[in-house]
Amino acid sequence: MSTPIRNVSDTALWVAMYRAFESERPDAIFRDPYARRLAGERGEAIVSTLRHGRAMAWPMVVRTAVMDEIVLRCVQQGCRTVLNLAAGLDTRAWRLPLPADLRWIDADLPDMVAYKQERLAGEKTACEYEAVPVDLVDAAARERLFAHAAERGPVLTLAEGLLVYLETDAVAALSQHLHAHAAMRWWLFDLASPKLLAYLNRSVGKQLQAGNAPLRFGPAEGTAFFLPHWREVEFRSTWQEALRLHRTMKVLWLWKLLDRLAGEARREKGRRFSGIVLLERT
Repeated sequence: MSTPIRNVSDTALWVAMYRAFESERPDAIFRDPYARRLAGERGEAIVSTLRHGRAMAWPMVVRTAVMDEIVLRCVQQGCRTVLNLAAGLDTRAWRLPLPADLRWIDADLPDMVAYKQERLAGEKTACEYEAVPVDLVDAAARERLFAHAAERGPVLTLAEGLLVYLETDAVAALSQHLHAHAAMRWWLFDLASPKLLAYLNRSVGKQLQAGNAPLRFGPAEGTAFFLPHWREVEFRSTWQEALRLHRTMKVLWLWKLLDRLAGEARREKGRRFSGIVLLERT
């Protein structure tokens, strides 16, 4: 089945639709009042045409909720600027209880920035907000963005749903360039394992490739990939967080059984299958 995904930016519509589904539940673990407006008809069409599209919502919902918690904690620990790379249709600057003097920078491609500004026209953010149209592949433009963000530190860099679409060399370069600025204290992102990457490529890979949004990055060494520039502060297993938040996949009983039958080493590998990672500069 074909999909309306035209490019990697369209995946933001897809994720926004999942946030809308969660927000409309009576027992929602977060509420994003802008999500359905941002997802639009195309976001709904993307979910409806993907195989098991609606059933795939749970890891995105878990990711959103966990990152909300970590962002708020970093702010409490002294973060003064959040740099949101490939921000897409993220609405945290609008919906989270952030201090008014926090500086929030959303950076994304010009078309995405324009679309988001048009859809959220008239809505007020909770904090100081800036939208920067930029192509993060452009090294010079990326460096200007990082220098601008580093003017008021400590900085939390957020890269939700970004790294999996990048080549390994591009992730390594991003890691080094962020680390070059002393004000960049934390880096928060989601990380796939090679097994998850293989599974996703089997399930939705062809449709994403057809939309020029192939999945690429899932390092075998996990967070050790980011050494020596960054150290792991926290790894939140998507699976374990899903259990905590009561947002799990169907046939949960089978996964719990397999987990009980697995040895300790295999359980740890399963924990690292997918996760939300907070790094701190070394």
